[in-house]
Amino acid sequence: MDPFEVRMQFLSLIRKLNASQQSIQKVVGFALKFFSQCGEDLWDCIVEECQKGSINNRINILYFLDSLCEASLLAKSHPSALGQGVQPESSFYVDYVGRDLSRIVLSVVPEGRVGLPNLMSTKQILEDWRSKRVLDPQKVDDALSALTTRNIGSETTPPPSPLAHAPSKPEALPRDEVFKRIEADRERHKRLRERRWVQPTTHAPAHSAPLASFMPLTDDIDGVEELTIDIEFENEWETTSDWNEDDDEAVAEENDLCYPKTNPRDAAPMDIS
Repeated sequence: MDPFEVRMQFLSLIRKLNASQQSIQKVVGFALKFFSQCGEDLWDCIVEECQKGSINNRINILYFLDSLCEASLLAKSHPSALGQGVQPESSFYVDYVGRDLSRIVLSVVPEGRVGLPNLMSTKQILEDWRSKRVLDPQKVDDALSALTTRNIGSETTPPPSPLAHAPSKPEALPRDEVFKRIEADRERHKRLRERRWVQPTTHAPAHSAPLASFMPLTDDIDGVEELTIDIEFENEWETTSDWNEDDDEAVAEENDLCYPKTNPRDAAPMDIS
């Protein structure tokens, strides 16, 4: 199959994409199969469809990228299975997602009230990528910050001036499309909850494949025998507040329980009955 045929077939698949895992995995398998031949061209198709597709198609593409990143990281440990032309250290489409993350996110959640249906789902996926180190946490934070600073038409947006011309009201989705979106969101959120838990990693596994689902958090000079960071502990550490007066009071109470300030001679005798 020549690159033009690959592109046309991939566009046909991605335009028919829906929330079902069968549909997503079909497109994921096609994208990985032809990565060595025209991966950059297929990525351009993804970005293009994410910019000009409907609001429902854009969130479908984002969930497709979630599964594509997972499959890419798993395939990283077996690059020879996808044929020749794949670099041993390649992360496949994960590198493209990290490079164009902000561009993708701002396309999935466009400015104005039209982007509201995709806002919460997009944040959930980004937080999931950050917690599992699928992408660089700093890039994910930048994308979340870009969402926060945009005018998404939230309730805090001040009402327009009565003297201003009223903007054209966006066309509402048909009733059937609304119900389809509700069912699709239910399926997606169920899938996201199933994959939300992060398991701690073991120390230097001897007979298992290299860890492919997390970003490396150490330098190359640290060696392979260094303990792997517990991802869940790292997340809790990042979200813990700084030391404050409440912590001082808690420590003082614990200290009084362990070491009472009263003189041992004046203390009441222990009741051993």
